[in-house]
Amino acid sequence: MTNFTYEEVNLMALYNTGSRERLIEVLTEMKTYLTLSETELRDLTDGTLDKLIGMTDAEFDALELYPDFI
Repeated sequence: MTNFTYEEVNLMALYNTGSRERLIEVLTEMKTYLTLSETELRDLTDGTLDKLIGMTDAEFDALELYPDFI
């Protein structure tokens, strides 16, 4: 099972669309709107995408993606 950081879980929860494939698409698109100065968010998104791409749909479905900021 892939271990996500606290920040990665919150990022995924914020953009969660219900499927791993769609979340990958949404995060990839979101990156196109980042400015050059948003390096921390870009790095966080890249790391999250790497983990999402490396996991199965079943592993993704087992995640509990609830944002901590609500």
